[in-house]
Amino acid sequence: MTDVYTPADLPTKIQHYIDGEFVDSVDGDTFEVLNPVTNETYVHAAAGKKADIDRAVAAARRAFTEGPWPRMLPRERSRVLHRIADIVESRDARLAELESFDSGLPITQALGQARRAAENFRFFADLIVAQADDAFKVPGKQMNYVNRKPIGVAGLITPWNTPFMLESWKLGPALATGNTVVLKPAEFTPLSASLWAGIFEEAGLPQGVFNLVNGLGEDAGDALVKHPDVPLISFTGESRTGQIIFGNAAPFLKGLSMELGGKSPAVVFDDADLDTAVDACVFGVFSLNGERCTAGSRILVQRGVYDEFVERFAAIAQRVKVGHPHDPTTEVGALVHPEHYEKVMSYVEIGKTEGRLIAGGGRPEGFPTGNYVAPTAFADVAPDARIFQEEIFGPVVAITPFDTEEEALALANNTRYGLAAYIWTNDLKRAHNFAGAVEAGMVWLNSNNVRDLRTPFGGVKASGLGHEGGYRSIDFYTDQQSVHITLGAPHNPAFGKQDLDDPDPR
Repeated sequence: MTDVYTPADLPTKIQHYIDGEFVDSVDGDTFEVLNPVTNETYVHAAAGKKADIDRAVAAARRAFTEGPWPRMLPRERSRVLHRIADIVESRDARLAELESFDSGLPITQALGQARRAAENFRFFADLIVAQADDAFKVPGKQMNYVNRKPIGVAGLITPWNTPFMLESWKLGPALATGNTVVLKPAEFTPLSASLWAGIFEEAGLPQGVFNLVNGLGEDAGDALVKHPDVPLISFTGESRTGQIIFGNAAPFLKGLSMELGGKSPAVVFDDADLDTAVDACVFGVFSLNGERCTAGSRILVQRGVYDEFVERFAAIAQRVKVGHPHDPTTEVGALVHPEHYEKVMSYVEIGKTEGRLIAGGGRPEGFPTGNYVAPTAFADVAPDARIFQEEIFGPVVAITPFDTEEEALALANNTRYGLAAYIWTNDLKRAHNFAGAVEAGMVWLNSNNVRDLRTPFGGVKASGLGHEGGYRSIDFYTDQQSVHITLGAPHNPAFGKQDLDDPDPR
């Protein structure tokens, strides 16, 4: 490998941001952040612990109880959020450069994620102004309406895949609804998260409303989940971590929103537009380096077109360009971290015993170092295979044949996960019926993963708890208080009115 790219003006260290100031950890501890292309340390980040979380939560709590943010009119908060979106848009190239360098994502895909981050803020800036709450009337008797209130300090724990965009996905609605926040970004990718502080300051977000603590999940993340002054946690990450968070949050009865793992099926029927389906399935599992929760990592293909599909898929997969993350022609870059690289490669080796290798299967040529995996596909994979059942979270796909619609549905539902599903057919009746029967929180019919921010995002089974997106995010980040007003004669049963002089009040 001859081309190692380093962005200009990288920080010399990454600190926490608490109550409007960049600070080191209370104990001075740090952790190493690696360049995924070289696996060499390029910066040290402050390693947050309970004491740092306590400081951040205290600042956020002060800003919530004493500061202006929760008491501002929706239009005033909306203006700040629009300024945030403007700033993110104006710096999209720099954000993408740092995100690509830190995570290994191809630069063109990182640029798209930076622009999505701006759109997330703009969407919730508009939504809170348009927000209407319910009112119910019983004519002449009663009026009932709903007050919507911010809850308090929101704990946000975000993953290392597309980190900046996924942080915006939580920050946008949490701030729009008047909460204050403590963000704990993933320890593998803290670089882009460190940019939020300057963006928020420039946009006019009041001091203490946004706080950031870096650190390991078992230290900073655990302390945030267990903090008694953090009433709600929004988490995106793997299912096992979600189970731990669920248990640790239970004694405090916290509000939880958790978007967890996935092993999403792409189901291709024999009447599908095969050209489009093949292209979509290739993109759906290999884009973002395969490190995406909604990846169509199980492809189920009807027997009549199975051989042709496999042949076409293999040919395209072998042509997918693996390259340096900063190269605009790169389609698959470097995986985020050597630990994750080893995990993905272990599944590649498992797959060689469980399916027929039709593409990839190891390191791509010309990349002897770094976390590079050739786009890998296995055909003829049985439904009890580990590569069919377990989330790999990399550029690896299992392809399995089916004969009937009933068999396809059984295969699609035959994992512990239920995040997304993709269905390819020109039979309108089948498409809608299959969508209704598949165990997935989100379904795309004859479409790749195209997000509409108004719709709920989340999964079923081991893929999550609760939904965010659109009004579901507004619901999660607010308390809804019912107010009831009597308009006519009060409806009060008259207790204690019997004649006290009557010796037998019956």
